[in-house]
Amino acid sequence: MELLVIDKTADELRLEIAGEDHTFMNVLKGALLETEGVAAATYDLNPEQSGGQTDPVLSVRTEGGVDPLDAVESAAERVERITDDFADAFRAAAES
Repeated sequence: MELLVIDKTADELRLEIAGEDHTFMNVLKGALLETEGVAAATYDLNPEQSGGQTDPVLSVRTEGGVDPLDAVESAAERVERITDDFADAFRAAAES
């Protein structure tokens, strides 16, 4: 996965995430919106035929002194935990 910081301030971040689509971006956005200190999180993904970018651009705005990079890291860790929990539950169910 390739990441490119497009713009970063103390409370805002725009990050291009190469090779991802709505599936991953919706999960990450959802985790961000549940992260303390995140005021807003969204992404933009324009299809190639529209003349827009082909890789999604994640936009995050934080409040209360939360660094937006730290918020993305926290959200990504949450996604990893949820995925691991699902995989464990799936294996347990398959073994029953």
